[in-house]
Amino acid sequence: MKRALPVLVLSVAGLIPLWRYAPSQDTGSASAATAPASTPSMSSSGGTTSTVVSGSTVDTEKGPVQVEVTFDGDRIASVRMLRQPNHPQTTAAVPQLIEETLRAQSADIDTVSGATVTSDGYKESLQAAIDAKG
Repeated sequence: MKRALPVLVLSVAGLIPLWRYAPSQDTGSASAATAPASTPSMSSSGGTTSTVVSGSTVDTEKGPVQVEVTFDGDRIASVRMLRQPNHPQTTAAVPQLIEETLRAQSADIDTVSGATVTSDGYKESLQAAIDAKG
């Protein structure tokens, strides 16, 4: 009888992570882009030409990732996430990825620890947008 209570407590403690587990939405391991990058749209104001380009949608294990990049001339002015996985690590990683992109002015940026899958999808979609701009 002395063992019954610890066994019960440890059994419940072992099952809690199992109950809290949330499987990812995508069952495939494909990381291929599903949509090509969009054609650039341009606007001009005060001598500066702004171009907005959407990157390709990249299917990752966590969900689709797609970025939209605004260029001022050849410089990346801003990056916006059009699609991203609904995942806490992704939410925390996106501002870091955007900040790194603006600093590096390219898709050659570091992966965010804990959000490797999203980082890889982000970089692939970002590179597609950069390539589409030309």
